[in-house]
Amino acid sequence: LQERGALGFERHYHVTDPFIRRLGLEAELQGHSGCVNCLEWNEKGDLLASGSDDQHTIVWDPLHHKKLLSMHTGHTANIFSVKFLPHSGDRILITGAADSKVHVHDLTVKETVHMFGDHTNRVKRIATAPMWPNTFWSAAEDGLIRQYDLRENSKRSEVLIDLTEYCGQLVEAKCLTVNPQDNNYLAVGASGPFVRLYDIRMIHNHRKSMKQSPSAGVHTFCDRQKPLPDGAAQYYVAGHLPVKLPDYNNRLRVLVATYVTFSPDGTELLVNMGGEQVYLFDLTYKQRPYTFLLPKKCHTSGEVQNGKTSTNGVSNGIHLHSNGFRLAEGRAHVSAGSVQVPQQSLPCQPELSTTQSSTSPSCSQSTARDSLIPTAPSSGKSGCRQDPNTQGSPSALRLACKTPRDGDHYDALRDCLKAISLNPCHLKAHFRLARCLFELKYVAEALECLDDFKGKFPEQAHSSACDALDRDINAALFSKSDNAEDKKGGGPIRLRATGRKDSISEDEMVLRERSYDYKFRYCGHCNTTTDIKEANFFGSNAQYIVSGSDDGSFFIWEKETTNLVRVLQGDESIVNCLQPHPSYCFLATSGIDPVVRLWNPRPESETLNGRVVVDMEGASQANQRRMNADPLEVMLLNMGYRITGLTSGGAGGSDDEDSSEGQVQCRPS
Repeated sequence: LQERGALGFERHYHVTDPFIRRLGLEAELQGHSGCVNCLEWNEKGDLLASGSDDQHTIVWDPLHHKKLLSMHTGHTANIFSVKFLPHSGDRILITGAADSKVHVHDLTVKETVHMFGDHTNRVKRIATAPMWPNTFWSAAEDGLIRQYDLRENSKRSEVLIDLTEYCGQLVEAKCLTVNPQDNNYLAVGASGPFVRLYDIRMIHNHRKSMKQSPSAGVHTFCDRQKPLPDGAAQYYVAGHLPVKLPDYNNRLRVLVATYVTFSPDGTELLVNMGGEQVYLFDLTYKQRPYTFLLPKKCHTSGEVQNGKTSTNGVSNGIHLHSNGFRLAEGRAHVSAGSVQVPQQSLPCQPELSTTQSSTSPSCSQSTARDSLIPTAPSSGKSGCRQDPNTQGSPSALRLACKTPRDGDHYDALRDCLKAISLNPCHLKAHFRLARCLFELKYVAEALECLDDFKGKFPEQAHSSACDALDRDINAALFSKSDNAEDKKGGGPIRLRATGRKDSISEDEMVLRERSYDYKFRYCGHCNTTTDIKEANFFGSNAQYIVSGSDDGSFFIWEKETTNLVRVLQGDESIVNCLQPHPSYCFLATSGIDPVVRLWNPRPESETLNGRVVVDMEGASQANQRRMNADPLEVMLLNMGYRITGLTSGGAGGSDDEDSSEGQVQCRPS
């Protein structure tokens, strides 16, 4: 084979399902004396750099399990990020640390050649770009994104983005990355649920024009009087998170993007959301947080076209926006990211059971009642995505879950709306939609949706499930007092601030209202303890998603199906870092243990792999309980105690049937 053809074949098939099933521990690289907080491959994949709490960086030959170089970086606190500078022959290494410093090292002489001290808080991430070989960026907890150019100035940096201008003084930048295919795009993760995508070129051009303008006066690189130019920033957020913020704050649960990365082709953005799940955003086919139309009545098949109904060109139905506020019907529209509907007319027939013929004119009342109650399957892969029109649809599975994961109701809402777009007269989808709205605290909308359901399906109006939901909604309406007043006086939840220090600017409010929703969600891991936990694409075609977890495991999902396919024990405490090799089925991980672990497909002759977590579903459920736990419980768990009872009002359930409610029983683990 020609070398070029061999390389293309190797990179296309270097991560396959059989390899994932055989993935196991190859070696442990020992040399650090503290937690290993960051890993970085060079472009060729023959060198691996690591940074640690011991303020040392080590360059490894991972293929031969050798330590090539170890040096003290000059930092006085934990190292959080390490990067090879592109086109430097793997000679220049950049580190960022908790001492607020960024250092540039020459590995050939083992010396620190540049030291930048412009940040005023911990530096969490460094980013580089192949198109700009002498330029790099840093994100720090002072809310600043700084840009460095080693050719122009070796002692100072320039502020590229100041998040405090938009989100107040309390905002912290946690992570950033540059699009590998178009280095003009920079993604930034910070405190809060929103992930930001910036056009670096537009920002530079805007500030150059400001400097050249005769009436502009004197401006710095980051002019505090001027916002970013229009179109230079796009925001992404899981649609349910803005309205969940008050609930999370009450539970002392922090939402923060701990890691962001682009897919190899630059068309997708992956985010590990601390306190939540892993989310994938499609940058090509963008989708607004779900805004859909619900038909007011069942139309005949001739009236339904492409899953939509219209009256004189004006959409007729309930219009739900992600912030919980109704938009005027005249402004109703289906966003560009809405579900594509097959080009055929669908019959208007309530689907009471998948076993019943779709042409049956009616069914008994008891069957209809039972059809409204979702049933959970006896088995199945975690996170399996199915057709929302089936009995075992994701909406049914999520609603039937004993302990729903955060975001399950929003995901079920998406499934219901997709089913309704395919068939506007889908009985189960309409009922579950009302229930999802109720669970998401959109009580008024849930009541209107339930009334709409009763009008469409009068034979279901007095079913036990319908009556129960009606009682719950009306009880919630009567109990809404303080929350209702807060919503009336405070505007959309996503826009409000709690004080002057975290006040949100008008520009920030506009950008948040224009945010885009996620495409896929990956569940099972836990990310509440550390704010450097990574999630990455695995494979040249990004076939898999990998993420660390607070339980010491790392999780592997199929990207397109979101199925959880593999869980491996990667650390005694927490797995923070996962960096796939650029061209082999080879994975480097690290965490609290002072070692770097290397993983690759093990020989077929090896029948026993002690690192495999067989009960993936059990591990996922345990992580969900951990994420919902009271912070005191998590602290006790980290101290080595097992919680056998929960305080009244705490999340989760007790493991012991005889434990009294309102008590906490701690046993040494």
